[in-house]
Amino acid sequence: MATLFRKVDYNLQSLIQNIDMGTIGLPDIQRPFVWKDTKVRDLFDSMYKGYPVGYFLFWANAYTRENKGIGTNGKQKTPDLLIVDGQQRLTSLFAVTRAQEIIRENFNKEHIVISFKPLEEKFEIPDAASKRSPEYFQNISDIFNPNANLFSLTNNFITKLQQARELSNEEINTIQNNIQKLKNLENYPFSALELDASITEEQVADVFVRINSQGKKLNMADFILTLMSVFWDDGRKEIEDFCGASRTPDKTKATSYNYIIEPRPDQMLRVAVGLGFHRARLQYVYSILRGKDLKTGEFSNERRDTQFEQLKKAQKATLDVQNFHDFLKAIHLAGFIKGDYISSNNNLLYSYVFFLIGREQYQVKLHDLKNLIAKWFFMCTLTKRYTGSPETRMEIDLAKLRNVENDRDFIEVLNDIIQTAITEDFWTTILPMDGLATSSSTSPALYSYYAALNILEAKGLFSNLRVNDLLQQGIRSKKSALERHHLFPKAYLQKQGYDQTKRNQIANYALVEWDDNISISKKAPEVYSPLYKKRFSDQELEKMYFWHALPEKWESMDYNDFLVERRNKIAAVIKAAYD
Repeated sequence: MATLFRKVDYNLQSLIQNIDMGTIGLPDIQRPFVWKDTKVRDLFDSMYKGYPVGYFLFWANAYTRENKGIGTNGKQKTPDLLIVDGQQRLTSLFAVTRAQEIIRENFNKEHIVISFKPLEEKFEIPDAASKRSPEYFQNISDIFNPNANLFSLTNNFITKLQQARELSNEEINTIQNNIQKLKNLENYPFSALELDASITEEQVADVFVRINSQGKKLNMADFILTLMSVFWDDGRKEIEDFCGASRTPDKTKATSYNYIIEPRPDQMLRVAVGLGFHRARLQYVYSILRGKDLKTGEFSNERRDTQFEQLKKAQKATLDVQNFHDFLKAIHLAGFIKGDYISSNNNLLYSYVFFLIGREQYQVKLHDLKNLIAKWFFMCTLTKRYTGSPETRMEIDLAKLRNVENDRDFIEVLNDIIQTAITEDFWTTILPMDGLATSSSTSPALYSYYAALNILEAKGLFSNLRVNDLLQQGIRSKKSALERHHLFPKAYLQKQGYDQTKRNQIANYALVEWDDNISISKKAPEVYSPLYKKRFSDQELEKMYFWHALPEKWESMDYNDFLVERRNKIAAVIKAAYD
């Protein structure tokens, strides 16, 4: 039976030279991201020990369109072979042996540095200790440099080590032999399977999916991004550029940079899919974008092209910087002003889907839409709506839009969902007894309380500065402007026999300025509270006690009674902000 591939043998040096020349390139079905440094270290360690480290799958290039090169520097030729599988491995090898920058998943450009301890034949990621130690050859990239003199490198290393301690002749021989053994990895053998040039890009994408489905499990977002690379490579670049720009401010133009989220391409893809197809389960969308009829199971190129046009339109709206920042204003309106207090990116991204549907498909007025989405996101956070089975829940929510015909219907559907999720029992029972009865510092209920304090323009406890000012994103100092403080100090409670979980209940925390936190220290509330209350009038204290959910004479309350009462009051503060 005829096969669509052939087997070819390489060694490391020939592979690297081919990449250097540009005859081996990176097709758009892969992103230029590499493993963590520890995995690269383990790869070199396995090769050094003579272990097998896998094969490569190449595709003979029959196309003249531009393909990505490995690394960030330009290439001399158009690639003859494109990497389908093994890109992470080969890119890592190239980056180390040629000291080339690679692109991280956060879109930063960096070098991979691996150090080597010749006497122990040990590879390490440099840390403070190994960087100071003359026992380590600090960067093995120097050994693989084509212009390097291995004899000089080895002698220099031995000389520096001799300055720190005496070396026996046996140790010197071991160092020389092991550095040469490392250099000899250039002869390490690899096998590659080369796909025939006659194979179409869709077939290559299918091979990629099949291979990775049997090994490392890629999610449906990866598969869809693969299809985008084949049928709409500009779209994939646009979504990656948008995500890259969200991480770095730009003074010359409007970008996606913000203080709330640094999205990944797969996350923005989910938003575009939600807008374009009203779907949350990506396995359906993967089939749709391949041109499959979900009812008959038949494939059609025409259907595929139509569905991609739909995705293109949705992605354009999703990546529109104005849309994105108008949505983030709604999140600010909900009291969430920094990414640290977003408990679930699913809540955020699915809220963006509804924002875009309201704006793009039902033309809801922006003022009304921002208020609606602020309330929606607050509800999603407080109820942990998209925690557990987020796709299933989102599918149910999107299904409720099927009969929506205009902006009024859209607003009514979302408000109905909100009212069903947050009933009067939620405020009086569920939130105090479930959401707030925890010691988790990342509790959605706790973050919602912080958001409520922002909405109410509350001041910090015993402070004249607003919580909003003290929690500003972008401000950096050795101490946080605002810190959580135990109202009943830990040492005080420990003496009374309360365990750590009980001591760290979120109902025992309040937001105070950091210098007050230091001053309060281990003092009992009956001791420190009167000193700080003197700063304020009775009217100011009344507001402060409401904001920070403090019962009258809380300082002398039984601790268990205090926790119950304060949870109820925190719930009331959150409700006041929500209303």
